[in-house]
Amino acid sequence: MTQHDSPALPTHRPGASRQGPADPSPSRTTRLWMPALLYTLGFLTLYLLAICTPWGQRAENALFGLGSEGSEDAWIYPLSGSAYGSTPLPPLELSAKPTLMVGLAVIVVLTLVRRCWWPGCAALGVVILTTGGKEVLKSTLPRPDLVGAPENLLDQGFPSGHTAIPAALTLAAVLVVSPRIRPYIATAGVLWLACIAAASATMGGHRPSEVLGATLLACACYGLATWLLPPAGAAGATRSPRALPVITLTVALAIALVSGARNDTLTRSLVSAATAFICAALVWYAAVGRPAHTARRTRPALG
Repeated sequence: MTQHDSPALPTHRPGASRQGPADPSPSRTTRLWMPALLYTLGFLTLYLLAICTPWGQRAENALFGLGSEGSEDAWIYPLSGSAYGSTPLPPLELSAKPTLMVGLAVIVVLTLVRRCWWPGCAALGVVILTTGGKEVLKSTLPRPDLVGAPENLLDQGFPSGHTAIPAALTLAAVLVVSPRIRPYIATAGVLWLACIAAASATMGGHRPSEVLGATLLACACYGLATWLLPPAGAAGATRSPRALPVITLTVALAIALVSGARNDTLTRSLVSAATAFICAALVWYAAVGRPAHTARRTRPALG
């Protein structure tokens, strides 16, 4: 058989079968900053559309005109801490700061026990940047009155502090726990977030844009933290059971519907529930839905 007749066989490299179907290109690792950028752009777009446009302000202000002005008609009112002598569901009302302190302490303990120094620092950074950034943004971002709104609707609440705490603590926790239990920790945090986000929106403490803004801020800080993690400090891959995302989001929707329900208006109840469900989906996707941890560690094979 001549040289021209020889069949073209694929070149085999030792260890190629262990590398998977294809080695990731360098561009894959350089695109890890995209989630942080997209969440940040979503945050800014939400602020501009909901707060800096007349129709955005009218749409959200109209929600406060549906039903009674107080929060007593919300189903979750007995757990809100607003009622005299009631115990608030963390982090509502006066339980916000204690919840944040306890969450930070748990992150520190997990970091020390598991000796995951880089993920632990990243987790603390997510919480500090989210909650601290929320305070800075609430005091610096203007809320212009473009529609002649009543004085009680002119207070700046973007983004929501009560929503920022469960979102940030959930995303921080998935950085410091074992990959085996990470999906279940994310599930618990997402269900907690769905309840608090719906309660914050339906009780009149925050507009839907403020609740969504806090979640997007937490996701942006998480995306930044995972991008900046060094390869040696990146967490392991997250493998969740195939049915867990559907179960988690279904239960989150049910919790959002109950937590956002009011006796006096169906529209406001549904808007609050939809807002909370979007928040839950955003955090679930950020924490479990994309392989951000392993992509940064992977390098193209040499030789």
